[in-house]
Order: sequence, then structure tokens, then C-alpha cells
Amino acid sequence: MAQFVDWDLAVATAGALGKSGPRVSYAEATEVVVDLRRLTDEAAEHVATHTGLTSQVAHPPVRVVDRRDWAATNVAGLREVITPLVGRLTEHKQPGALAEAVGSRVTGVQAGTVLAYLSGRVLGQYEVFSADPGQLLLVAPNIVEVERKLGADPRDFRLWVCLHEVTHRTQFTAVPWMRAYFLGEVQAFVDAAQGGEHLLDRLRRGVGTLADVVRNPQGRASVLDIVQTPGQRAVLDRLTALMTLLEGHAEFVMDGVGPQVIPSVERIRAGFNRRREAGNPVEKAVRRLIGIDVKMRQYAEGRKFVHAVVERVGMAGFNRVFESPLTLPRLSELSEPDAWVARVHGPVGPVPDAG
Repeated sequence: MAQFVDWDLAVATAGALGKSGPRVSYAEATEVVVDLRRLTDEAAEHVATHTGLTSQVAHPPVRVVDRRDWAATNVAGLREVITPLVGRLTEHKQPGALAEAVGSRVTGVQAGTVLAYLSGRVLGQYEVFSADPGQLLLVAPNIVEVERKLGADPRDFRLWVCLHEVTHRTQFTAVPWMRAYFLGEVQAFVDAAQGGEHLLDRLRRGVGTLADVVRNPQGRASVLDIVQTPGQRAVLDRLTALMTLLEGHAEFVMDGVGPQVIPSVERIRAGFNRRREAGNPVEKAVRRLIGIDVKMRQYAEGRKFVHAVVERVGMAGFNRVFESPLTLPRLSELSEPDAWVARVHGPVGPVPDAG
């Protein structure tokens, strides 16, 4: 089977290029890990009460990781997904051994460069690729670094982060079909490609462009333009709608629970929003091309959609979004929540209690 990425080299590159974390003593590091695990459990209770969603599976404890471990875990997840897909795409045409070896090493370095960049910025993640039903990761050095930069109360900031990430865990463990649907859409994106070997070339160029932007963010190329085909755009629309919903829902829960349990939440939110919007031109270019700006827009647009729907039909009415893939919002409905309400609920009257 052709190897698209030298995965071991990707892990090594991410570890070598990743930023060092903030200075903490062993005792401080131990305290952070214990604190994040405890606050994850506390957040889970708040999220369940606020959303009315209950996990349907027993999940392992949260994994509190450093930047190197986060990158290695994501490499393992990507490997689980990409390896069988590359095998399907190249089953009728194998490249020469030398070309395969050289190409996989180049892509490994490029992928590691991208993951090194991200490993210094991600606070937490619900990782769904490498295990069923997924695993919750909290990146301790990044959380400590940001809370220090914001001058935030450590307990308050850590609980605030946990609320967001635990909401993602709840979405995937309270909705039995969610993970399979998401992975199926990833599969559909690949299936919609026009020609296996051409897709591999586009993917290589896409990873290469991301790596080049991390090193030199002056270019204007769009990664999505490189990897997309016309047939993939419909799938990408569905994936975009799903991720916007999930991110917006997590933001909505943070805003709903936060004021009740986090005394300094307004200060944290204001400082974090300023941090999201700030950045020098180099940083902004990297965020745009690597997709972080898209994610930031998803937070805002998705939160507005969830808020509008809950206002109209209440939280239980909103939760119908998780009944099946057919009740997920279409991309066009995210900016027109009334259209989703009409499609899923039909005509509705005033809601006495929107929460």
C-alpha cells in the first residue's frame, strides 16, 4: 500500500518544531493536571443540566497532555483515517518505491510543521478519529500560558475552557450517530474526488501550502481551492454546517452556564475575544490560510443560530437538531434560523420558557 505520509517523521517534526511551554515547577504541573480533571467532571454536570443531553456511553477520563502528546495523538488519528483512504485511491496504481518514499517524507515534514504550529495554540479538543467514541484532550501548557497572558483567575479560566470542550464530548457521546455521520462525510469528501492519483497530488499540494504558509505567510494561495473538486463542495457545505452548529452550540453553553458558575466570566470572555481578534499580519495570514479564521466565524455564526432557535422553541425544541442527520441545519439555514424551525417544527407559537 502506498504511504501518503511518513507518520513517524510527522510526529518527530512536530516535536522538534513545537514551541516550549510556559515555565512551571513539577508541583505546579501536577496541580494543573489534577485541577483540569476535577473541573472536567464539574463542567460535565453543568453541561448536562443546561443542555438536557446525557452521554450514552462510558467515556475514559480526560487526557491532560502537553504539546508533543497533542501532536502525536492527532497524527495517530489522521493515520487511522487517511491510510485506508489512500489505499483505496491507489489500489490500481502504485508509485515507484523511491518516489513513494521521497513523497511520504516530504509530506511528513510538512504535516509535522502544521501540527507544530497548531500544538502551541489549541487549548482543548474532542478527538474522534483514533478511537470510538473519541477522547477529550486538554493541552495543559497552552491553557496555563493563555490564562497568564490574560491575567485570568486560573480556576475560572480552566472551568471556562472545560465547559466548551465537554460540550463537544457531550455532542458526540449523547448523540449515538454523530461520530459515524462525521466520519462518513469525511469519506464522502474523498469519494467525491475526480481521480485517485490526482486527489493525492492535490492533497500533497494542500499540505505543502499549509506548511509553506506557516514558514512564510506572505502567499495568497487558498488551501481549499487546492484540494476541492466541484463534486466535493456539496459535502464540504454539509461539513461546514455541522461544524458551525457544534462550535456555536459549545459557545452558547459557555455563555449560558458561565455567568452562574464563573465569577470572572465577563472579563475572561472580553480578554479572550481580544486575543482572538489580535495578532500581527504574519499571524493573521497563517490563521486565515490554515483555517483558524473560518473556525472563529463558525463560533459567532453558530452561536447566533443556536440562540435564535432556543428563543423560538426552547432548549428541548433545539435538541431536535440531534434527532438525525435530516434535522441538522443546512448551510443556508444557519443564517436563517426561522427556516430551520419551519422545516423541523412547522408553525410555532410563543415559547414561555426559552431556556
